[in-house]
Amino acid sequence: MRRILLACTLLLASCAAADTATAPQYLGQWRVPAGATLEGTVIGGLSGISYDAGRDLYYIVSDDRSAKNPARFYTVRISLSDSGIDGVEFVSTHPWLDEDGREFAPLNMDAHPSVVPPDAEGIAVDTRRQRLYWSSEGERRDAALLDPWVRIADPQGRYIGEFTMPPGFEMSSHERGPRRNSGLEGLTLTPDGRSLFAAMEGPRYEDGAPPDGEHGALTRITKFDVETRNPVAQYAYPLDRVSAGPEGDNGLSDLVALDDETFLAVEGGYGLRAASRLYRVSVGEADDVLTRPTLDGATAMTKTLLADLSTTQGLSPLDNIEGVTLGPTLPDGRQSVVMVSDDNFSPTQTTQFLAFAL
Repeated sequence: MRRILLACTLLLASCAAADTATAPQYLGQWRVPAGATLEGTVIGGLSGISYDAGRDLYYIVSDDRSAKNPARFYTVRISLSDSGIDGVEFVSTHPWLDEDGREFAPLNMDAHPSVVPPDAEGIAVDTRRQRLYWSSEGERRDAALLDPWVRIADPQGRYIGEFTMPPGFEMSSHERGPRRNSGLEGLTLTPDGRSLFAAMEGPRYEDGAPPDGEHGALTRITKFDVETRNPVAQYAYPLDRVSAGPEGDNGLSDLVALDDETFLAVEGGYGLRAASRLYRVSVGEADDVLTRPTLDGATAMTKTLLADLSTTQGLSPLDNIEGVTLGPTLPDGRQSVVMVSDDNFSPTQTTQFLAFAL
């Protein structure tokens, strides 16, 4: 088959054809029973995943901010084979703690109208430094604002520090900065441990309109130096048009670094139906837009479609996939890729793990 390289730009409506030369093989899925709990928390809202190969352990963040459960993450063991997922075990859960060692107050606008807890969406494990990096999307509720952040925690969720955010990432009560529910989403550490990449789910107001059924959009991926905790570069990422139906959206959900300039990324949305696509993404000749106030005229990263999950044979049902990571090498020598869905704590959705082989 002819290898199709997709250099997606803002004007391209959709990336529909997969790179058949490198298409991953779908191995299977595992669904968490509805209402499953661990240590008093409801398992759900799973929005980011990162694999610790040394411990064969996955770290998974929940975006739950309800009055019943704290902002938290889970550790999980997943048994993989050449033929699929043989089992999933939730091992432990830990709340994220603030600078004073306290759990974040839950979202309760009636009792605490000025309290805006973090909306945890991304997670990356740093095995060299024994740290976790986690992102909060940011929030705007009337006059109550919480800026997006990337924080550092120990393996028990205790606060260590945070990264300096680039200009233009502050939440605003006006139409400036990140849109609500389109802030920091994906997070990944490069294999050499030197750089952390944080992806915006959708465009800031200054960067144009979000995707719709006819047009894509550009969003931003920021590169941070792990030692200085400062942003050092930023690139435009080309989003597809919306393909989840008239009630849906489309955004960059998560990414995992293959090296300092190449990634696997999950893009998609949830509306009348779920839509998820796996891309191989490259910085290539993309402009550094760190200091640009808008993305007008920016040369974006390039991406190659590896799999459209909505048309992957045998993958049913497909839910709201939001996390992706590289898992262990499979017994037959192939590289595993593991994804997880965010069920939004909805009775009509499911928490599922997907396994692929590259």
